[in-house]
Amino acid sequence: MPRPILATVHTDALRHNLERVRRNALDSRVWAVVKANAYGHGIERVYEGLRGADGFALLDLAEAQRVRALGWRGPVLLLEGVFEARDLELCSRLDLWHTVHCDEQIDMLAAHKTLQPHRVFLKMNSGMNRLGFTPERFAAAWTRLNALTQVDEISLMTHFSDADGERGIAHQVEAFERAARDLPGERSIANSAATLRHADSTRADWVRPGIVLYGSAPDFPANDAAHWQLQPTMSLSTRLIGVQTLQPGDTIGYGSRFTADAPLRIGIAAVGYADGYPRHCDTGTPVLVNGVRTRMVGRVSMDMITVDLTPVPDAKFGSEVTLWGRSAGNGAVLPIDEVARAAGTVGYELMCAVAQRVPFAPEAVDHDR
Repeated sequence: MPRPILATVHTDALRHNLERVRRNALDSRVWAVVKANAYGHGIERVYEGLRGADGFALLDLAEAQRVRALGWRGPVLLLEGVFEARDLELCSRLDLWHTVHCDEQIDMLAAHKTLQPHRVFLKMNSGMNRLGFTPERFAAAWTRLNALTQVDEISLMTHFSDADGERGIAHQVEAFERAARDLPGERSIANSAATLRHADSTRADWVRPGIVLYGSAPDFPANDAAHWQLQPTMSLSTRLIGVQTLQPGDTIGYGSRFTADAPLRIGIAAVGYADGYPRHCDTGTPVLVNGVRTRMVGRVSMDMITVDLTPVPDAKFGSEVTLWGRSAGNGAVLPIDEVARAAGTVGYELMCAVAQRVPFAPEAVDHDR
């Protein structure tokens, strides 16, 4: 029998979360962001749940080819644009829209020989200070693009640094609107946090939700997934493969990081950092056993963790353990954001870090696993 660890992608939850985004996005069209192999879920696994979007946004050409291979004929956007001139040939062949964020990408387009003009998204650096033209150079970049026969329609975009925090987005919205005021073209400015938290001030032609589609709150811990009415789209589960009874003074695992101060029944679950479960989790990290919330105790090993069975007296060899997501037994939910907080990270990383050796159910073709 295979090792009992299993990751499950919930198609209905993907559909639900997409619809939740649409309620906030009002009349905006929705890019479903599927970069990083759909945040670790697998592009092929999320496609049915997200095909109700108006387009797919991603990072590289291999991901774009996979989306087209699934039968998608609508818009596909390369969020970082092309990385070298020959990428433009595949953009033409696959009818890909792509971001332009630097002079070098404009130079590539100017030298590109094509009979099919390209749809581009001109990116402004409105304060994130990663990619994009500064507000002072934005109009000049638009003018250069607009003069090229290789370019068809030019849309305008930016990205927020603090949509999930106290600083907010007003300073970036003002910079974008001031620099783009006299320029034609569709707009796209809202990420997940902006779509949920700042819908009134980010109305535009397109929104670009990412993490919210996968059931994680973009502004956790200020708000959790339940607050935003999101459902978990990935569940990571395993089973108990052993049970031990400790006496006061007994320790657990490498480094003896946990010492029992009373008789304690513990379960050993088949999951560890080699599966992508975060090594920085320690005693107190929440976990579900038979759908009942309890805690991890001791240190995460390569292939195992140990959990406190005090709240689950009926737990035994073979009992279900839910590391995050939804319990198959009783439907109880352990939000991935809570586990990420215990590890000192974010839900994004846990989703993307599920290891290759972890099987997904139901099985689907996935070229990255």
